[in-house]
Amino acid sequence: MEDRWNCIVVGAGAAGLSAALVLGRARQRTLVVDAGGQSNRAAHGIGGLLGHDARPPSELYAAGRDELAAYPTVELRSGEVLRGERLDAGFVLDLADGSREVAQRVLLATGMDYRYPALAGVEERWGRSVFHCPFCHGWEVRDQPLGVLDRGAAGTHRALLLRLWSDDVTLLADGPAELEVEDAERLRAAGVTVDERRVSALLGPGDALTTVAFTDGGERPCGGLLVPVTLHQRSALAEQLGATFAGPGPVAADAIEVDPTFHTSVPGLSAAGDASAQMPSVPGAIAAGHSAAAMIVGGLMAEARGLAPVGTPQPSAA
Repeated sequence: MEDRWNCIVVGAGAAGLSAALVLGRARQRTLVVDAGGQSNRAAHGIGGLLGHDARPPSELYAAGRDELAAYPTVELRSGEVLRGERLDAGFVLDLADGSREVAQRVLLATGMDYRYPALAGVEERWGRSVFHCPFCHGWEVRDQPLGVLDRGAAGTHRALLLRLWSDDVTLLADGPAELEVEDAERLRAAGVTVDERRVSALLGPGDALTTVAFTDGGERPCGGLLVPVTLHQRSALAEQLGATFAGPGPVAADAIEVDPTFHTSVPGLSAAGDASAQMPSVPGAIAAGHSAAAMIVGGLMAEARGLAPVGTPQPSAA
């Protein structure tokens, strides 16, 4: 079909915009569909992104969209993909505005929903004084009294990790700490306090955290809280198209399974960013989007020129 796209990128977060930039520079007809709602928009800044350290996510995304405007083969459209179907010639995607788009390739950069503990005071502080990644947010709360809301081996690991940013760390077990003898000794040796009181709420002005409140009426000073999260697919599109999902990992419950070239189990369907990552980050998503798009471009070229698809083992010269 003459009006089909070389690639449709579903999602315009870090991975999607990065992929679209590579596709645009390779002069591929690319449609980017952006449903908005990127998970890190609540954060004050992006921690650890070279050249953009502490830059607000909304500024990064706006700059990315501006850069894409320089490439005439790329169209960025606000909207949502409701359904998808794989055909012999590629894919058909139905958008919420009633349009139907056809593409040779699809790249899923749909992101994930971050499900954090249902505790009073978490939501308004999420991505700021309450966080799940110390590499992204630890620097901003350094040298303050910090807490880890967790227990068992996972809680031990997180509390010991958070000690890199503060000498005052408390493991808030919210009940029995469920520690092995060895882990209890590791925490003691590192100077980590274990508090088994039930947590009732997080307190502080605005999005700042100053205090953890307990059900017994007690309180503990706290300037930053590391909490466990579980990532779940935000979009049903991968499932509709028949992609395989990886088993639950340390963070993601249902990441899309991809090979080293970012291809899924479905021919022509790729995935990048949080949707296919077990340990998400903005720098990782940018890198994944870049690499996935390069693989797509190589695959389209190979298909057009009658070459073996990218990633296909070549016969030995022996």
